[in-house]
Amino acid sequence: MKSLLLALAATALLTVSASAADEKPLKVLLITGGCCHDYAYQSDELKKALAENGVEADVNVVMEGGTGTEAQIDLYNDPNWADGYDVVVHNECFANTDDPKYVQSITSAHKKGVNAVVIHCAMHTYRKATIDDWREFLGVTSRRHDHKSEYPVKVVAKDHPIMDGFPSDWSTPKDELYVIEKLWPNAKVLATSVSEKSNDLHPVFWTNQYGKARVFGTTYGHANETFADPVFRKALTKGILWSAGRLK
Repeated sequence: MKSLLLALAATALLTVSASAADEKPLKVLLITGGCCHDYAYQSDELKKALAENGVEADVNVVMEGGTGTEAQIDLYNDPNWADGYDVVVHNECFANTDDPKYVQSITSAHKKGVNAVVIHCAMHTYRKATIDDWREFLGVTSRRHDHKSEYPVKVVAKDHPIMDGFPSDWSTPKDELYVIEKLWPNAKVLATSVSEKSNDLHPVFWTNQYGKARVFGTTYGHANETFADPVFRKALTKGILWSAGRLK
């Protein structure tokens, strides 16, 4: 009887420990900066989006590299730059940075299992680089965008947990539609928008598997109005949770 009680107590302890682990604050590294966007505002709104959607998170913001299109930030000098984080959010814009070793210092960490979320101009970051490592990590290749407009979004993966509850009639605030030249083999489209110029269909929300890393991406997020939109904020929150393995 005593041994049975001890076994039951041990089982209960394991259950409580597992539950406590699930409830630990999410550790998020947000890497941002560069050209063309209000990154201070967007960083604050991302934090608020997590909180208002019930996610307790410790968000460490690294905003370096100035406001130009070319930079190499000090963070990546440390080979263990992503240690301890559940997910890394890339919301930066350094299109003309093209050093292959520098790019691979980022992608190699992700390939080993650092989960990620990639937003808007992250798709054009390192686009001048001749190697495809970053684009394979993103799951899409894009080098240009269409004009700003209020683009309707069509969900194509209704059963995916990120898209669960996403409204069928949502259009963006005025935002840019990125032209997707290539969808990489491990990427899966969640939602699309149609170009007003060409009538071509482009992925705007998707997931990607890059090595051991889960990646969620969206090409929207140019405008502050998008980051203030509750539908976008909820989808972004769900994408962060899914990438971190907390949304099944």
